[in-house]
Amino acid sequence: MPSDPLPAWVPARRRQIGDRIRAVRSERKLSQEKLAEHAGLDRKTVNRIEQAANSPKLDHLLLIANALDVPLADLVR
Repeated sequence: MPSDPLPAWVPARRRQIGDRIRAVRSERKLSQEKLAEHAGLDRKTVNRIEQAANSPKLDHLLLIANALDVPLADLVR
């Protein structure tokens, strides 16, 4: 049985989070590859999160926030 579709605000918020990650990464002058390396993730994972292509795992968001040296709340508010 398929689950109900997500409300439209959910993917919109995912895009906002991806945009914030991209903005902070750019401020830090880091490529996706460098951020991924610092976070212990694959570059494709960082790209998918920034592009809101899928729902990111909380663990990945925590690793990215740590690698960017920002509180997680700054990325998701």
